[in-house]
Amino acid sequence: MEILENRVDWYKNYQENWLRHYQETGETKWDLYKLPNNQTVPAGKGIDLTQSRLVLISSAGGYLPATQTPFDAENDLGDYTIRTFPVTTPPTNIAFAHTHYDHTAVNEDQQVLLPLGHLQAMVDAGRIGALADDVISFMGYQPDATRVVDETVP
Repeated sequence: MEILENRVDWYKNYQENWLRHYQETGETKWDLYKLPNNQTVPAGKGIDLTQSRLVLISSAGGYLPATQTPFDAENDLGDYTIRTFPVTTPPTNIAFAHTHYDHTAVNEDQQVLLPLGHLQAMVDAGRIGALADDVISFMGYQPDATRVVDETVP
């Protein structure tokens, strides 16, 4: 199964429309952007979460400002890098570099984007077997789907 179906056609449309307009004007004109649209639905056999290790992958742009550089949130072409940090990191040590969503709720309660406390409570209650040691974090504003597949996913 392909991660990005019809990749060549999608990329051609992206280059000829959204990206060309951006390069010519410096404007991000979203009505020119065609979202990737996979037809194949990935599915598999159900699993027993009580016997599983769960990894939290977040597109909220979380990073550790004391030791990591922030995501390039102002880049109109996106930031395709990742950051990892321990699931035991105190919420006060995590910042969010992402300018493409309203931060009101996350500023009040980081659990809305990084529900680490809730997930740990599920582990403690035996509903999840364990949490992976690290959170995988990226900035979800990534307009070039081919770069996501080639750079972020691996």
